[in-house]
Amino acid sequence: MSIDLNKMPKLGFGMMRLPQKDGAIDIDRVCEMADAYMSAGMNYFDTAYVYHGGMSERAIKEAISKRYPRESFMLATKLPAWCMRNKDDRDRIFNEQLERCGVDYFDFYLLHSVEDGNNGDTYERLDCYNWGLEKQAAGKIRHFGLSFHGSPAYLEKVLDAHPEMEFVQIQLNYADWENPVVCSGALYKILSARNIPMIIMEPVKGGTLASLRPDLEAKFKAVRPDASVASWAFRFVGSLPGIMTILSGMSTEDQMQDNVQTFRNFEPLSDQELALVQEVRDRMLDVPQIGCTSCRYCTDGCPMRISIPDVFKSVNTIRLYNEQFRPQNFYNNLISEGHGRASECISCGQCEGVCPQHLPIIDLLKEASEMLDH
Repeated sequence: MSIDLNKMPKLGFGMMRLPQKDGAIDIDRVCEMADAYMSAGMNYFDTAYVYHGGMSERAIKEAISKRYPRESFMLATKLPAWCMRNKDDRDRIFNEQLERCGVDYFDFYLLHSVEDGNNGDTYERLDCYNWGLEKQAAGKIRHFGLSFHGSPAYLEKVLDAHPEMEFVQIQLNYADWENPVVCSGALYKILSARNIPMIIMEPVKGGTLASLRPDLEAKFKAVRPDASVASWAFRFVGSLPGIMTILSGMSTEDQMQDNVQTFRNFEPLSDQELALVQEVRDRMLDVPQIGCTSCRYCTDGCPMRISIPDVFKSVNTIRLYNEQFRPQNFYNNLISEGHGRASECISCGQCEGVCPQHLPIIDLLKEASEMLDH
């Protein structure tokens, strides 16, 4: 069943960073945000088995499946390699996902975080590609694809071995276009050459491109005074051919409203605006930053309860703004809430094993400790 790009909403609702209250997902707010999104004529929801410790899929059931007719929305979720040990785990997880989400099929189903090494090897070893095709033939999956975090060479290898993949989800934004680890531009060119539709994750790089240095924000505001900085990142991605849907992990009503406004009457970047985005990117990348996207895969298994993405956020803020007071206070508040200090890292490597960005987290925490643990 081929995918009609013209029928896909350009903005997808990512369910990885949902609003919380008292340590749990705030379902009432998720319902309100889902209603605003659906009323704007958009209907693609993206979740995963591991998001919010497994509660994101349950939020789908409460906010979407129970409240809207099944054919009125499209739902995507993912099979995680790191949660499987044998072939029986495939059906166990899949059936649990159906129950959690309150549905009897998924519109889009992805192998989660396919990359060189452990994850890619696991999907091959457990024959997950053929398993997915069987689910598709049984009507339990309408479209089968993969979420990719590996190298360009490995993407070519996977696509050669599995031409049945209908779509691929990649991380893409203007900051990572030439990033030697993320390789956004190279992955995009491979998929474009093969005419494979793309779903885009991290279009604003975990919020990094929603708030820039004042001098860089001023450049965007001079051209479009009323447009948010984040809208430039979304328009950069949305202007590229072959893009199926662009995911945004929206956690506030304001983010939802701004993103809907950007995509309701979407305007591709002009040549002059594209040149400005490239200029901003070049200036922004003059300052070295930690390329963390706040996916938080690293935090659940940290034995010292270090809130690694928030530690890196403090470091990046110090580097970008050359200002210590606010990021130091932010870090101190993390510690007072019971999170571990950067200096308390025991170098177990759990975090590095699950990081989609392949960051040297242990070494980066040592650097962060020198900045923040006074």
